[in-house]
Amino acid sequence: MRTYKLTAFEKTGELIEETTFTAETDEEAKQQGLALLEEKALTEKTHRLASPAGKLLLFHS
Repeated sequence: MRTYKLTAFEKTGELIEETTFTAETDEEAKQQGLALLEEKALTEKTHRLASPAGKLLLFHS
């Protein structure tokens, strides 16, 4: 299992969510990240999902 980090921000730069979770693959992490964003109504906020290697899997500004 690998650890991924999801963060979401207000337009002002204020951090509104920072979550870490584990997943087997990058694709599984993307699905989990999207589910978390939808659950917390953050899909339209600035957000990013980074892999343990620093690769951006999801990004919205």
